[in-house]
Amino acid sequence: MYEITANEISYDADGLKMTAHLARPLGGDRWPAVLIGHDGVGLDDYQRGRADDLAAHGYVALAMDFHGGQTFFGRPEAMLARTLPLLADAERMRAIGRVALNTLLAIPAVDANQLFALGYGAGSHIVLELAKTGVPFKAVAAVHPSLPEPDACDWRDVSSTILLCTGSEDPICTPAQLLAFGGALQDARVDWRVSIYGGAKHAFWSRPTRADGSLAEGPSHVQATVPGVGYHPKHAERYWRAIVDLFEEGGPARC
Repeated sequence: MYEITANEISYDADGLKMTAHLARPLGGDRWPAVLIGHDGVGLDDYQRGRADDLAAHGYVALAMDFHGGQTFFGRPEAMLARTLPLLADAERMRAIGRVALNTLLAIPAVDANQLFALGYGAGSHIVLELAKTGVPFKAVAAVHPSLPEPDACDWRDVSSTILLCTGSEDPICTPAQLLAFGGALQDARVDWRVSIYGGAKHAFWSRPTRADGSLAEGPSHVQATVPGVGYHPKHAERYWRAIVDLFEEGGPARC
């Protein structure tokens, strides 16, 4: 594992001032890079922590922001008002993603030939749109994703390996949806796989919190933004090992 450094980095996109989280290993010359898209709730300490963990594994990781610094936990109406129009506009998602990606690529320590992506919920849709339009990610991991329409024609020139993850009890991103999308990837001859975590609900990685954001006991949030959310500690560890393995498979071995 590597020692890391982390800081906030700001850029303009979608008419907003975005504040992303950048983490990278100390020392060295060039490192593989990972673009991370948060879920509809917003960029929080969980995604920042995932960036830090990837940096410790030897990647420059940028956890993008696409809500202009806002988080919407416990505010479902505000989240939907911001997120649903975004998910309905592929070009807008691509534009937001491209600015974040260009911000990552501008970091001198980044090896532009070793790109990866990780997305949660709405953030998965953004990174999948980038992959679909030709960004040469070696691998893309989408966790309980919002998915593009399953059209094989969109994926025929995509060389990325794609991992799709969801919980068996997720009412928002169901196993059936992932398999339907996987069928389109199969028809396009994309290298793809699905991980379904038995008994897990939506956002199974998200530690339960009280209404004020402090950690709570038990598997469920006291006040969740969307229904069907539940924490599954075993699967939270398992899916993360799958992500790290996926990225190490697609690039040079890291410590």
